[in-house]
Amino acid sequence: MSGVKRTVLNVKQKLEILKKLDNGESTSTDAEDVLNEGNAISHSAALQSVEILLDYMGQRGFDYGDITSVFKICVDIRQEMNKQQEQRLIADFLKH
Repeated sequence: MSGVKRTVLNVKQKLEILKKLDNGESTSTDAEDVLNEGNAISHSAALQSVEILLDYMGQRGFDYGDITSVFKICVDIRQEMNKQQEQRLIADFLKH
């Protein structure tokens, strides 16, 4: 049982899901979205954590291959951040 994460829905979240069920709507992904809503980690927070890990690995003399793998994660996070920024800019442009 260790390692199992239990998330409890608040009353408002439960009511939203029940209303959708009453209306015959699917809620399979809605429940997951509600559960993940409060647990979402921003790209910038993830990037900061990975950069701190890189600093730690450099100070402790970790293997170059391991450091390279973690650095690749930084690159991937930055690419995802840039992609989302570009999508926001396009969406804003199309709104106007």
